[in-house]
Amino acid sequence: MAFTDLVKFNKKSTTFIFIGGKGGVGKTTVSAATALWCARMNKKTLIISTDPAHSLGDSFDRIIKHVPTPITQNLEAIEIDPDKAMEEYKEKMNQQQKYNDALSMFSDQFDIMSSSPGIDEVASFEKFMEYMNSEEYDVVIFDTAPTGHTLRLLSFPEMMDSWMGKLIQTRTQLGQMANKLKNIIPFMGSDEENQEEMEELNRTKEQILRAREVLTDPKRTSFKTVLIPEEMSIYESSRAMDALHKCNMSTDGIIVNKIQPDNNHCEFCKARREIQEKRLETIKETFGDQIIAEIPLQSHEVRGIDQLYEICDLLYGSDPGNGPIAL
Repeated sequence: MAFTDLVKFNKKSTTFIFIGGKGGVGKTTVSAATALWCARMNKKTLIISTDPAHSLGDSFDRIIKHVPTPITQNLEAIEIDPDKAMEEYKEKMNQQQKYNDALSMFSDQFDIMSSSPGIDEVASFEKFMEYMNSEEYDVVIFDTAPTGHTLRLLSFPEMMDSWMGKLIQTRTQLGQMANKLKNIIPFMGSDEENQEEMEELNRTKEQILRAREVLTDPKRTSFKTVLIPEEMSIYESSRAMDALHKCNMSTDGIIVNKIQPDNNHCEFCKARREIQEKRLETIKETFGDQIIAEIPLQSHEVRGIDQLYEICDLLYGSDPGNGPIAL
């Protein structure tokens, strides 16, 4: 099986690809190259950077905004702006705070604040749900933050389901005491308002459950890991993959980046190569059930569309006619 076979396009629904790994291994370069290949396959593609320290714009050598920004034919990109995301979800967070304030007055058994997600993860998850049921794009690629952030993002459905469940349970209990509490809690509204709030909470919960279904559907969503042939990178990638499997996420591809080329005229290069060859054997043993692609160490910084196409060709080949067929 070729690495191109891991990108499966669906005729009637969006394909989601998450590309992650340890910081500094080249996730953004691989994500951008994958996005260019999908666009070259004539698929309308969106790439979203979920890393607060964005480098997607630097990789494409373009200014990328918080909204879809054209890059090439069939390709748009987004860099999530935490400040703008905060404004977008300000009302939701204010409403959450009302529940938290009310909660603290009665019981400490519902620790909602401690389980509330951060704005970076909220914004990324909202983008996923925004395009989950949309037919606007054939492929949405997530250039993820370093491993820890990504695992929080992908475990979001479970966390949000629990969080929303607590909100609904608390809101139900408060609703039952509404008549007695109206003089104490200013946000307790009319029965009609309370019913609308409950309906909104239940709609959100249904969306979260649907997101969990899509994230765990291997026909629609997959995770590809970028690593370098170093012990710490291999170890962290292995742990991350175990965590993803616990979330029922499909992991199907390994991209080994920055492989030292053979050079017998340079003792340092030769020594580095020998160490990396041992690490490559470890990678094959550890991730033998997945397709493994290799990218040699480049002599220059990979920046700009032309250089990204070189990485694209290394990973997927230069002939778009050899790509996968839509299911």
